[in-house]
Amino acid sequence: MDIVEQRLHAAGLVLPPPIVPAGNYAAFTRSGNQLFIAGQLCYGPDGKVASQHIGQVGVDVSVENATIAARCCALNILAQAKAALGSLERIEQCLRVFGCVNAAAPFPSVSLVMNGASDLLVLGLGDKGRHARMTIGCLLPRNAAAEVEAIFEVR
Repeated sequence: MDIVEQRLHAAGLVLPPPIVPAGNYAAFTRSGNQLFIAGQLCYGPDGKVASQHIGQVGVDVSVENATIAARCCALNILAQAKAALGSLERIEQCLRVFGCVNAAAPFPSVSLVMNGASDLLVLGLGDKGRHARMTIGCLLPRNAAAEVEAIFEVR
């Protein structure tokens, strides 16, 4: 178990199995020293979106549960990165995170929800997890509360 996984384990978290794409796209691609992780929904370790993470934030899903959903997305991002690299120790820096929140209009707190993903990446990767970020509210596949993608610099 590498240092990143040890940090997650100490917080009571484990990487889930990487999710297989649901369409004609790759879960990740690499170009030079950049690793692009496709948008990851808030699947739990069982490969399903938990009922408390289904629906629009602010109507069907609380901000607290949506924040946990964003954290699940980030765990899935790290699972994909490990599948791509063999070890999370090969991550030099998380460069950018793009998050989508299934938010009812008007919902001004999408950035608060995405803190769940950002905080998880910093928890696991330390300073290498600090990143630029963009967050929007939109409709999402499977009516999931959150979806997150990331770009990493890797070796």
